[in-house]
Amino acid sequence: MIARLVINRRARRGRELADAVRAELAAAGIAFVEDRDGVKGPKAERYDCIISAGGDGTFISLIPDAIARNVPMGIVPLGTFNDLARTLNVPLDVSAACRVIAQGATRRIDVGLVNGKHFVNEASIGLSSRIARLQTPDVKQRFGFLGVFWTTLVALARARPMRLEVRYDGIVRRQRGAQLTIANSHRFGGVFEIDGAAIDDGLLDCYIFPSDDIVNAIGTVWAMQRTRRPVEGMQAFRAARFQVAGKHAHRISADGEPAGKTPALFEVVPGALAVFASP
Repeated sequence: MIARLVINRRARRGRELADAVRAELAAAGIAFVEDRDGVKGPKAERYDCIISAGGDGTFISLIPDAIARNVPMGIVPLGTFNDLARTLNVPLDVSAACRVIAQGATRRIDVGLVNGKHFVNEASIGLSSRIARLQTPDVKQRFGFLGVFWTTLVALARARPMRLEVRYDGIVRRQRGAQLTIANSHRFGGVFEIDGAAIDDGLLDCYIFPSDDIVNAIGTVWAMQRTRRPVEGMQAFRAARFQVAGKHAHRISADGEPAGKTPALFEVVPGALAVFASP
């Protein structure tokens, strides 16, 4: 097996563990050609899989190539949250993650799509989109979870309610909220886990968070962590496609990366991608 290897040295642990990733892949018997400064290696036109060593943002940037070539993707999680790795039970330890790839067991997962951008965990507007813009690679690299906490407080201080129109399955809902999240998985946002959702069920889950008040926002997060389900005051809908618009255009974040603005169509592509995962 020959892999295209992409190491994001700006990821939370990317610079620190880049050499370890190369060594562990070699020890696991995986030959690879590594991208350098965003440029594919000289023999990278031929490869059997793509290995993303970084965070979820690194992974989604490689999805188009994997789908076009119909090759599986491997994850060596080096980011801050690593939601996808946790969803697929990929170990956070570099050596163990490389062994998962070497074992060759794959599963097919759904991929979300909005404004031509892919996502595997979630896409959102409102608070989390603002937080994603504040969480620059430098902030993540230098401060880790402390930076996440601080940028969240800043985003809450600047938050304003949105008037939204959500269309799905012939239904039109007009809602007011500080945050809209469309999730492709049961795990998203670094802290949320929702029972009944899955990354391979062919559906998306839309959640509208009602409040931009910091106390209520923290209470909502805490309640969802305890119950693993939408809580009182939230709106939750499930469908394969959501058309979202608002009184104003709102910036969209897809797994922490910019993905244009509303109005936008969010849709799922069932089983679009094969990934190496723990059996």
